[in-house]
Amino acid sequence: MLNWAKTYVYLPIMGMGNIAEIAREGLARVRSWLSLYVIISVHIVILRSIYLNCIRGWLKNDFPASVSYNRFVDPMPRVFFKMMLFMKLYAFGKCTGITFVDNMMIPVCYNVKRYFNKVFAGLAGSDKGTMEWCHGFKLHLLCNDSGEVITFCLTGANIDDRDRRVWMVFAKVLYGKVFADRGYIKQELFKSLFCQGIQLVHGLKAKMKNKLMPMWDKIMLRKRYIIECINELLKNKASIVHSRHRSIHNFIMNLCSALTAYCFFENKPEALPVYVGKSRQLELFAY
Repeated sequence: MLNWAKTYVYLPIMGMGNIAEIAREGLARVRSWLSLYVIISVHIVILRSIYLNCIRGWLKNDFPASVSYNRFVDPMPRVFFKMMLFMKLYAFGKCTGITFVDNMMIPVCYNVKRYFNKVFAGLAGSDKGTMEWCHGFKLHLLCNDSGEVITFCLTGANIDDRDRRVWMVFAKVLYGKVFADRGYIKQELFKSLFCQGIQLVHGLKAKMKNKLMPMWDKIMLRKRYIIECINELLKNKASIVHSRHRSIHNFIMNLCSALTAYCFFENKPEALPVYVGKSRQLELFAY
């Protein structure tokens, strides 16, 4: 459930007042239109249902000149930079030294229609996911141990998880340890991050040579359910995945609004505190 009280604490900082003041401000400037801040606010919550049921429903007196939903969709690209600024400053969390990384596929159309999709021609890619082939994009996510999204990177679905360009973006906000699954195993990536003060911790594949790992790292690898829960919340509650996008701008706005909405959920998945007793087993290799 979205924490409305927490959300609207930050809105005045971005130039947003209460709903009635926003309505008067927006309608004073442009008749029969809505303020850009109203558009951002509606985007943060479930877009279409909130606009039709609230703005044009029981809040109709506060928005006497509200437009139809089709005309509401038109100015979406105008609020992109303000939405990104709000998301970066007041929604995303900070790196705590314990970070989890994962990715999720975002299809833009059904797999059988990938050759006929013209909206994302030249941008979307095709790759085989966990379940089936996907034509669309891949969302790379970083989150801390409190369940807060730190940053993200959007690429084509055919881009490797270990791609150097993706980790150049991530390395700017990372320090400490990053816990990943077996899909991120790559010696060059490990060395590159280690030189920057970042340790990539991952499990081992079945036929790989076993390596000694601190017990704390092994326990934290099991806490990766946090970012997997985030992916499920983005899909099921924030509606980040659907195949009805009609323009690139609306796709990007839907992505940003879903990530922002998640950051104001009341119940985020968190890692339980882990306490590992002091062990002297590694001192055997110090001599």
